[in-house]
Amino acid sequence: MVTSSLLFLRILVFPREGVQLFKLDLMKHGARVAAAIELLGELDGLWQQEGRRSPADVVLARYYRQRRFIGSKDRREISRQVYGVLRHEAQLEWWLKRAECNRSPRGMVLSGLVFLDQLELTELGGLFDGDVYCPCPLSSEETDWIQAHAGQPLLHSDMPESVELNYPGWMQPALQEVFGDQLAVAMGALNTEASVDLRVNTLKATRQQVMAALREEEMEPVPTPFAADGVRLKKRGALTAMQAFRDGWFEIQDEGSQLVAELMKARPGEIGIDFCAGAGGKTLALSARMENRGRILACDISAARLKQMTPRLGRAGVRIVKTRILKSEWDSYLEQHVASADWVLLDVPCSGTGLWRRSPDLKRRTSQRELEEVTKQQHQIADSAARLVKPGGRLVYATCSILRQENEDQVDRFLGTHPEFSAQPVSLPTAKDETAPYLKLFPHQHETDGFFGAVLVKGGV
Repeated sequence: MVTSSLLFLRILVFPREGVQLFKLDLMKHGARVAAAIELLGELDGLWQQEGRRSPADVVLARYYRQRRFIGSKDRREISRQVYGVLRHEAQLEWWLKRAECNRSPRGMVLSGLVFLDQLELTELGGLFDGDVYCPCPLSSEETDWIQAHAGQPLLHSDMPESVELNYPGWMQPALQEVFGDQLAVAMGALNTEASVDLRVNTLKATRQQVMAALREEEMEPVPTPFAADGVRLKKRGALTAMQAFRDGWFEIQDEGSQLVAELMKARPGEIGIDFCAGAGGKTLALSARMENRGRILACDISAARLKQMTPRLGRAGVRIVKTRILKSEWDSYLEQHVASADWVLLDVPCSGTGLWRRSPDLKRRTSQRELEEVTKQQHQIADSAARLVKPGGRLVYATCSILRQENEDQVDRFLGTHPEFSAQPVSLPTAKDETAPYLKLFPHQHETDGFFGAVLVKGGV
């Protein structure tokens, strides 16, 4: 167990004054490596348990919360090592298997240090020195492996395409269908670190005010290219510690997610239902669009996710949202809302393939069987939600997936079984005034996460 001794406490004694002063130094580099190994071991253990699909960011946040003595610089370096391994897991694992080495958290971190950080044996020996809270010294087998691989490039001509491009092999046909000859470019973009995007809460501030506050913190904000209320940071910082954040001036939200919310074109005074509201990112955006006038019912089957929305609503000054925990997508509570909504947002559960920049662990946590199950859930949700839209109302079907079977195929199925709905063309995020049947966002084209959105209008007046 890594304990508070990770931080080296240097005691300086001043006999003349009869006091002891304590100076807090940063963790040794080896201790950071040990923490990265421990975290990957914890993730492996959770992911091997049936039904435990804990996201990496949640596990890391809990780890740091339980070890508040780990400073911000140390957290950044530990996280960098962990996410480096997760982003390049397929490639690093391939190198270990090629040398007939067992995959282990220690082996994966060591592999990352060799291939991603390009460290040599001497440097690695200084990290794996067995000192207090540092990893055990390198074994002779590890030393031989390092000597054989140090200085080599990460990519190798013998790697299968799925390994070289870091995606699950079973997804190859589906990804090829979406991207064609752009597959390598698209996967490269999905394997980079995502930008930090914010949405200005127009109920409390303007984009100019938020950008001015961010400049004071030296985060170098710029307007997002497409989202009307978006801000992108060129430099990261402690956003949640800012007074502007505590006052509800902005929320952290990818530009792609903001564009999906904009599809709804929600108007003041309308009645809306966010059917799979989760923690409420899009609910908050829609509330601002409605200028806090009207009503929004935010539903979800997860009490834990809905609970996260409550403080966000208060901070943002939103007064028009009522939350409701559903037992299922066919909860009897929904019967009182049939044909009542001007709009319904279906941000349905999905594979999350569009979020691989932020959550590379999703590549391992999503199986073919789980994809099949979630697509069934998607059309059940859509079938239930369709009855809530009043004649002339709008239903927006959205995912953070890049796969056709969760996107176009689901909309085609829905329109085939619900002829009272029709697809409305959407505006594309380009410099030109272009429209298309659906909104499709990709990192390599739009510098956003991968999102899909379809606007479906119910006939009648």
